[in-house]
Amino acid sequence: MKVGTDGVLLGAWANGGKQILDIGTGTGVIALMMAQRFPDAQVTAIDIDEGAARQAQANVDASPFADRVEVIHSSLQDYSLPINNTFTKINSIVSNPPFFVDALKAPSHQRSVARHADTLSYAQLMQSASRLLANDGELSVIIPFDYRRRMEDEALFAGFFPSRICAVHTTENKPPRRYLLAFRKEPCSLQKGELVIGSIEYCQLTQDFYLDKNK
Repeated sequence: MKVGTDGVLLGAWANGGKQILDIGTGTGVIALMMAQRFPDAQVTAIDIDEGAARQAQANVDASPFADRVEVIHSSLQDYSLPINNTFTKINSIVSNPPFFVDALKAPSHQRSVARHADTLSYAQLMQSASRLLANDGELSVIIPFDYRRRMEDEALFAGFFPSRICAVHTTENKPPRRYLLAFRKEPCSLQKGELVIGSIEYCQLTQDFYLDKNK
């Protein structure tokens, strides 16, 4: 899976902490972005696909953040914090999750795993996040506009409260195509925002991750 706008947006938008978990890391781009943004953080990146985990490890090894990013080949359902971990819970969980539920699968098995929710349903994502996340931590995801209600419903069932939402538009004056969503385990006020791809605000949000910051 190539680096896409969704991953860049989530990596630039999500809140961090001392201990960060990237679920379904793919190429590792979100984990690396979180390591860049939060220099005191320890980042764990997991992926159920062995090939993706190897690619993420190669990218981490080639980065300046190799000492703070750990890549693990594991499903979220099987993942648990090491017994000797200094942190008992995770401060920030980020995920660009598989989202297709009732759609035709791609011929490539890897692509289907990355894009379809068969291996990680929204309910499983929320239940596992609730198990791993600290009480004052935050879970951040990015999803297509038509899957927002499903994600919010599963978050509610798992005991989460919405904390932030950002509607992402591909073009000004058109309906949003993506939503950045953040959830917390404790009641909180909801912060709402909007973003247009290619706008000044978008460039300001993502400029630290492009080689040519003038673009």
